[in-house]
Amino acid sequence: MMSAATPSVLLAMSAPPYWHCGRTIRKTSLYMLAGLAPAVLSALWNWGLPAARVMALCVTAAVLTEALCQKVMGRELSIDDFTAVNSGLLLAFLLPAAAPWWLVMLGAFVAVTLGKMAFGGLGANPVNTPLTGWAVLFLSFPLLMDPNAMQLATDFVDPLARLKYFGASAAAAVPFQDLLPGRQIGGLGASQAGALFVGGSFLAARGIVRWQISLGFFLGVAGLGALYHMMDPTLNASPFFHLCTGSVMLGGFFLATEPANAPSRPLPMFIYGLLGGALVIIIRKYGSYVDGTPFAILLINLLTPYLDMIRPKPFGARSS
Repeated sequence: MMSAATPSVLLAMSAPPYWHCGRTIRKTSLYMLAGLAPAVLSALWNWGLPAARVMALCVTAAVLTEALCQKVMGRELSIDDFTAVNSGLLLAFLLPAAAPWWLVMLGAFVAVTLGKMAFGGLGANPVNTPLTGWAVLFLSFPLLMDPNAMQLATDFVDPLARLKYFGASAAAAVPFQDLLPGRQIGGLGASQAGALFVGGSFLAARGIVRWQISLGFFLGVAGLGALYHMMDPTLNASPFFHLCTGSVMLGGFFLATEPANAPSRPLPMFIYGLLGGALVIIIRKYGSYVDGTPFAILLINLLTPYLDMIRPKPFGARSS
């Protein structure tokens, strides 16, 4: 029995981790914005001031909506973490450069309220925040969200529409030197394939986005695309064509990798990305939408809780 003179020791209990590498939400968001910067410049080069208008409106509306929601919920403002800026910019990348101002602001409002704050805020949303706003707009205003209908004053073509309605030979007529620099009809930033690859590779190399998800996603697109192409090259485009069109690069590097919606371990991450990439090709081939990337990512977001059940056995556990 301890004597009364023995001093008592108070131990402070806290939740792990007890040691971290210094990474913060704000730093991660700034890295994400740096990764998106090449695509921003490419979008401005290809679409000019209309693209700048959409990006500015979308980011401003997203930041103001998050601030309003936090005030209503009685929370301290945290818009300086730049997560709302990221969400607004990613949503803008999915919109046509000629989208009307009210559509842009409505999409940003829906993305932040329904896709983020309604579930409690950052990290609690079960599906991707920008894609929530995009899906509501796409289903509610299909004509205004159709890049072919909204971007008539351009010499660019929509390679996915050519593939869908005229076959692989028409799609093959679009030169790859137009696809990589983003000279194609599509979302103002999502179509900047080369710039998105540069920015996404930078983020993967820095460990900001998990390379397992991106690698699985691109392998899913390229693998199933190559299989269909080998089966009938007259109807199915090459895997490289699928990788460079639509929002595949944006999805693989920036949308599917959102930590709140993705699995937390390497093997589930790879399976998650692989399923998403395969779904892109399946939707493009059999669905009514020319680009299946946004819907594919929303679907795999819903699979995350099941993929997280794939757990490694603890050291020393007996194999079954």
